[in-house]
Amino acid sequence: MQRKHPRRRSGQTTSEHGERLPWAALLALALAGFVNIMTETMPAGLLPQIAAGVGVSEAAAGQWVTAYAAGTVAVAIPAAALTRGVRRKPLLLFAVSGFLVANTGTASTDVYVVAIAARVVTGGFSALVWGMVAGYARRLVPSHMAGRAMAVAMVGTPLALALGVPLGTFSGSVVGWRWAFAGMSLLTVLLIVWILVAVPDRPGQSARTGTPLTKVLLIPGVAPVLSTTFLWILAHNVLYTYIAPYVDSTGLDVRVDVTLLAFGVAALAGIWFTGALVDRGLRMLVLCSLSTFALGCLILGLTGHLLVPYFLAIVGWGFTFGGAATQVQTALSDAAGRDGDLATSMLITSFNLAIFGGSGLGGVVLGKLGASSFPWIVLVLAVSALVIATVARRHGFPPGHRLATTSDDGEPSTCSSLSSTA
Repeated sequence: MQRKHPRRRSGQTTSEHGERLPWAALLALALAGFVNIMTETMPAGLLPQIAAGVGVSEAAAGQWVTAYAAGTVAVAIPAAALTRGVRRKPLLLFAVSGFLVANTGTASTDVYVVAIAARVVTGGFSALVWGMVAGYARRLVPSHMAGRAMAVAMVGTPLALALGVPLGTFSGSVVGWRWAFAGMSLLTVLLIVWILVAVPDRPGQSARTGTPLTKVLLIPGVAPVLSTTFLWILAHNVLYTYIAPYVDSTGLDVRVDVTLLAFGVAALAGIWFTGALVDRGLRMLVLCSLSTFALGCLILGLTGHLLVPYFLAIVGWGFTFGGAATQVQTALSDAAGRDGDLATSMLITSFNLAIFGGSGLGGVVLGKLGASSFPWIVLVLAVSALVIATVARRHGFPPGHRLATTSDDGEPSTCSSLSSTA
């Protein structure tokens, strides 16, 4: 297939002549993701303080995380469908402003029901942000740079996953949980100013190109990517949610925060690695990531009681998870084409359902089989995801270089080369 040359943008040249990513704009999107995930995960490190401050049990305080995820699941798909034609910058500013209002309300209330309602609302704004960030990043660059742009825009996610709970715990012990949420509000103000200054606007999807939800799901490649994502994130969350009892079960003299630090540093390396290779070998990345994740689970199951194999497995797990969001998002956007934003809302729903499922399944496994069984359960889920990704060779995770083109209306589209890399 003959490759079309991407249109040049003001101040940019072709990649062969040193074309650069719009770093300021993409890092603003990354900060939006960081604020999003930090807001979701921070309460987990503040449960005793929140419970005391609002006058509820720690179990009830833990529902702040559940309420957030519930708001995300409920809003993701309808929000993407209703806002697909809205210009991107005003929509992003509206969503981020919602974080400012909701976090400020959470920090200032003494009423548990009001706090839960604020968390649900914040989860709804979260869904709006995630429904547009990936597509927005792709629209800011020529289509042949879309994968790298998405990798930069997604870097806030592993940062927040690695730092959210530790930072929440630290801030709660130093300034209290209310000021921790107030700090997130101040960070959001900075983000709003950054978006106003550095992020260019882009149009939404025209009405004539809108596709019904059911037809988007039936687009070749969409369902395999969503299925792979669900199993991958489900496997991750079974182990990540219950990492403390699992670490105890190994008998190693290892602190949980050290384990999470190793995981987080490896995740950052993984997202850099994915950004460097995602446009040249997306299928190879997905298959290698899932294979390494499965191998790490096998190592934990067989030799997790030994220090060196334990940390090798944790680092491998973190490295492969760091690039997971970018890999599946890129594959889904490629498969869905112009309907990428609506498909992304399905991805968000799949992500959050997997978070729910990981917590529930992990709890059942912990009660019935014990924490030492986690690696084997996760191994089965990881291998299942690997099988689906392997079979989805023609649609979903095709081999070869992503030959990006620019269509007549400026929307990125992709096709796979005839060469095979996996």
